[in-house]
Amino acid sequence: MDQQKFLELLQSIQIPDTNRVKAATTELRKTYYPHPQSLLWLLHILTSHDVPELRQQAAVEAQRLIPKHWSSLPADQKPAIRERLLESTLSEDKALVRHSAARVIAAIAGNDLEDGEWESLPGLLFQAATSKQVAHREIGIFILFSLLETAGDAFEDKLPGLFSLFSNTIKDPESAEVRINTMLCLSRVAMLIQPEEDPENLARFIEIFPGMVAVLKSSVDEQDEDRVMQAFEVFQTLLGCESALLNKHFKDLLTFMINLAADTDIPDESRSQALSFLMQCARYRKMKIQAIRDMGETLTLKSMQIATEIDDEEDDDDVTPHKSALGLLDLLATSLPPRQVVVPLLAALPQYVNSAQPKYRQAGILALGMCVEGAPDFIATQLDTLMPIVLKLLNDPEIGVRNAALNGVARLADDLAEELCKHHAELIPALLKNLDSASVQASSAADQEKNLDILKASCSALDSVTEGVDKATIVGYIPELVPRLGRLLGHTDLNVKASAAGAMGSIAGSAMDAFLPYFETTMKALSEYVTLKDSTEELDLRGTVCDSMGSMATAVGAKAFQPYVQPLMQASEEALHLGHPRLRETSYILWSTLAKVYQEEFTPFLDGVVKGLMESLEQEESDFEVELGEEAKDILGQEVVIAGKKVKVASATDAPDDLDEMGDDEGGDDDDDWDDLTAVTAVALEKEVAVEVLGDVLSNTRQHFMPYFEKTVETTVGLVEHSYEGVRKAAIGTLWRSYACLFGLMEDHTGEKWTPGLPLKSQPSEEVLKLGEVVTAATLSVWDDEVDRAVVTDINRNVSATLKLCGPAILTQDKFAESMTTTMAAIITKAHPCQQDMGDDDDHEDLDDEESSEYDWLVIDTALDVIIGVSKALGSQFGEVWKIYQKPVMKYASSQTNYERSTAVGVIAECTRNMGAGVTPFTEVLLKLLLHRLSDEDPETKSNAAYAIGLLIFHSTNAAAYLPSFNTVLSKLEPLLQTRRARTLDNACGCVSRMIMAHQDKVPVDDILPVMVDLLPLTEDYEENTPIFECIAGLYSQQNSSIIELTPKLLPIFTTVLSEPVEQLDLPTRAKVIATVKFIAEKNPSWVQGNETLMRCVHG
Repeated sequence: MDQQKFLELLQSIQIPDTNRVKAATTELRKTYYPHPQSLLWLLHILTSHDVPELRQQAAVEAQRLIPKHWSSLPADQKPAIRERLLESTLSEDKALVRHSAARVIAAIAGNDLEDGEWESLPGLLFQAATSKQVAHREIGIFILFSLLETAGDAFEDKLPGLFSLFSNTIKDPESAEVRINTMLCLSRVAMLIQPEEDPENLARFIEIFPGMVAVLKSSVDEQDEDRVMQAFEVFQTLLGCESALLNKHFKDLLTFMINLAADTDIPDESRSQALSFLMQCARYRKMKIQAIRDMGETLTLKSMQIATEIDDEEDDDDVTPHKSALGLLDLLATSLPPRQVVVPLLAALPQYVNSAQPKYRQAGILALGMCVEGAPDFIATQLDTLMPIVLKLLNDPEIGVRNAALNGVARLADDLAEELCKHHAELIPALLKNLDSASVQASSAADQEKNLDILKASCSALDSVTEGVDKATIVGYIPELVPRLGRLLGHTDLNVKASAAGAMGSIAGSAMDAFLPYFETTMKALSEYVTLKDSTEELDLRGTVCDSMGSMATAVGAKAFQPYVQPLMQASEEALHLGHPRLRETSYILWSTLAKVYQEEFTPFLDGVVKGLMESLEQEESDFEVELGEEAKDILGQEVVIAGKKVKVASATDAPDDLDEMGDDEGGDDDDDWDDLTAVTAVALEKEVAVEVLGDVLSNTRQHFMPYFEKTVETTVGLVEHSYEGVRKAAIGTLWRSYACLFGLMEDHTGEKWTPGLPLKSQPSEEVLKLGEVVTAATLSVWDDEVDRAVVTDINRNVSATLKLCGPAILTQDKFAESMTTTMAAIITKAHPCQQDMGDDDDHEDLDDEESSEYDWLVIDTALDVIIGVSKALGSQFGEVWKIYQKPVMKYASSQTNYERSTAVGVIAECTRNMGAGVTPFTEVLLKLLLHRLSDEDPETKSNAAYAIGLLIFHSTNAAAYLPSFNTVLSKLEPLLQTRRARTLDNACGCVSRMIMAHQDKVPVDDILPVMVDLLPLTEDYEENTPIFECIAGLYSQQNSSIIELTPKLLPIFTTVLSEPVEQLDLPTRAKVIATVKFIAEKNPSWVQGNETLMRCVHG
């Protein structure tokens, strides 16, 4: 090899000529870099060449070759190389070269220290870090940081000495670089501390921590943007370490950060970084925040104040303190109980929405909108109070306030559609008024831009609101809504068109067949946008239009939509190849919708659909990398924070075909560290949609999907442990749906339905058993240690639904029942990993009785639903399993939180219903609790208690335990029978009916029957029609005089329940009602004459 030629090639890389750079790089990699001699030459250039750019290039290349070649260099040359390298680095005057050389030293030391060599280096670095020369201290600490990164374990026994050094360098009076590099070192030291095993070093870290905060503060004060970024990154890193490191100072740190964020005298970038840190705290340290008195309220109120800094002229993509503050409110509402966030927010809301300053009014409604998703149930209880505020802001004189109010309404409607529907008479006209006001041409370009914003926001609000409106209500608004939105479909602005198309789809979805008169015209207007492809905006519009058409297909039904299916499917398949991820997802969702509408008739499209979905799922996903130029080569291989995500930095000149012979295994020690840090890619988001749609398609096309079934399961299993939680969630969901589908096909084939209990009365087919093995194994690989709440929640939902649909067969799979029981017990006692703070092994018993956030409660709620599923699958055998769960469920039934009590009582009711007489051993303990809950202050809990106690009396054979309480139960039911709340009335009537059927002689039938009949027919909870009409039918069969006297009142009730909707009665109950009608007709034919419905029953 020619050393001079080697040098010339290296110099060529510095020339801004792409072809020469590529040629030189290729020759270096093929001819020189495979040989150890090249590393010697690079180190020589680094330590002796007079051109800094070449020294820098040599450092970068040397660092890459050290893992491959350092061990091959002659041992007798290494001491001189080490000495010269350290000496030249300490005297290097170019910062970029210094830092790159430091990384070379760290890379060599990482190998040497493991082999017991260069043991003098730590001492030399300590010496440099305490030198009187500032430059030596700076580079000494930076080399130490680089070494802690690459070979941190070598310092585990040197931590006391490091803390002694860092306690001085963190306060270096002359150099901000020494101080910030010390912080970087401490972030690496933090990873080495095991608090329980190493209390002394934990104490040392806690002692030095205020000095780290001081470095951040001084960097912010000096407006040193780079060092501020580095300091914030250190604090972000600490959130991923053991929580004990931050516990003592956590309250002060949160207070410092929110005060920093609220300080308008410092740069916005620093304020946004402080808010970003607080967001991570809300996400990963929520239990710690919850445990600090008033902290949730403080963060909420200061975020609201920051949110007033709205600038209507700012770009949508700008990261600003006010946007970050709204993002923090969103996370706080999701992570903390309502009383810590939503309650203080609502208390402060009047001073914002009634302020004379428009920005305060905007901030108020935007803040409310951000909190809805996190606490929908609580905000639903406040909606009657909030609506006058919302309506007032929708009519505000300031256009910016109205825009904010429209956005707030859209957010409210997204999560509270049913509750908001009750206010349609005031709300929809207010939205139309805004739409109309912005439909006129403005006098200036700026005002026209504001009008466009109002048009889009009005359509968006209508989109969300009308999606939740029932058919009977929306029909009255269609003549007002459809013509206006139809006109906007021809608007010149593509985004306005898209917003109008979205709203039109929602209206159709709510109106169902009532949309038919407008269907053809609307489809004609939309059809011209289905093939647009000349710009990103056109493709965005095309996607929204396809979504809207999907809603219309659902609304008008298969027959009316048939002419549009073929062209729409062709357009959707073309959309896969237009390089627009959102449009591909839209195509997949359209396929899902059409599969639901056409079901088995969708079969002709399966080849193309499955091919498209499989191609999506089989896409390669590369690491998220950022390419930077020469000037940033110092941070090659490091992690940096971009848009809140930690990412690897790649060289702009890195060839993708890196040398195979260099061996990834030797240079890739840190790859595992990146597993949890990669950003979510567009491909991962697309796969999430694709795998979910695959589940929709197979569920709806059933046996016609069988040719693709095995490949689908195989591909989906491969996604169960994907790095993105959305893919994991969707993949496991699709596996469970595939099991339910195959099980249903088996039952259809055999004609046998499953029966509760084990051992199984009939064995599933080999295919079902094998698939069950695959599905349960995939689920158990994730379920018990998954840290994402949404994934665990969705697994719970799928398991619960399958148990209810397919029975106990799945419980026979190896280790599944035991693992499921353990996981459910962990969740309902708040001990599952997804319910813990990151890096937190603390016991949170002090928070066990505290209210959960609504989002946290979902995990528990769905776990309780799994328990109900098990009770349905096991039937009377469930008693043994109930013993495991009884104590925690009853604890929730006595919670201070309404929804926890009502849910737990509902669980007791459903389990009682499913286990039948198996509930007998638990009669006394359950009766005591349910009697107490019958007087609960919460209507839902009281209603569920009535349902539960009726089932307990009906099914338990321990009459001696409950009969003494019969009169107490009846007296507590009396006020429930006088309420105006439909569901409570339904459950109270059901309870009385079950009590009569269980012990007619203990109930004052003559007094209570007239009251109950006056409350019929039920309007909400049709399930309770079963006990009510069974009871009535039974009394007729006994020829009970009280019921016969009530016949004139009962006949119109029978007429109603035997008419539409058919869901009012299940088939056995319908048969009993018909038999009763026939009995009445036999006794007195005149009672049913003239009544068509009843006459059909008699003759039918």
